[in-house]
Amino acid sequence: MDQAVISGDIIASTGLSNDGRDYIEQKLNELIAEINREYILYGRLLKGDYLECVVTAPQNALLVALLIKSYVKSFSDNEKLKDTRNKRFRLFRTYGIRVAIGFGELGRFDASRGIIDGEAIYLSGRKINEEATYNKERITIRNSLFFISKYDELNNELEPLISLIDTLISKATPRQCEILYYKLRSYTEEAISKKLSIAQSAVNQHSTGMGWNAVEKAVKRFNQVIQNHLQ
Repeated sequence: MDQAVISGDIIASTGLSNDGRDYIEQKLNELIAEINREYILYGRLLKGDYLECVVTAPQNALLVALLIKSYVKSFSDNEKLKDTRNKRFRLFRTYGIRVAIGFGELGRFDASRGIIDGEAIYLSGRKINEEATYNKERITIRNSLFFISKYDELNNELEPLISLIDTLISKATPRQCEILYYKLRSYTEEAISKKLSIAQSAVNQHSTGMGWNAVEKAVKRFNQVIQNHLQ
């Protein structure tokens, strides 16, 4: 059966200080631990700024990818990371993390030994490597969220949806992304307002401003398309 693997790497991490990279590593480990029980069959962090996750249910892969992207962007304004003079930092603040969903077979998967091998992880990892900005003097980023499979019909249907949501999140503020993260985890606006110590009306305003309705519909549509494919 086809499975979903997510590969992700922090954008322009080489432009961050050592303290900044340490902070990101800490936050990514916290993220994996936080969403592991609900959404991830297996997750790991490599080199401090590159993660790989096998998603428990493939139809939830976009949801997990958006949890990762919104979480990273939510702390992109932290003082430990801030360097507005650095062009690479500005790219990090805009895009946060590059995330690719690979959908296909996993020939070998053994969480206890850390083995993830097969088409799904090959597709996601290859896409991340294609888009990498390491050691490039001139950096142009057009997209930071991807879906890749061997099925042309799936790619053709899902790529426009993925691109739209990618654009919305790239334009969102850190606060909007923080709220998006909790909404994706099914927190009510009242619960979010209490957690963040802000007014519920502010939660609603931020949610509307970043296009929550479109994100919610995209996640549901992705879920439906993948479920239909798996049947």
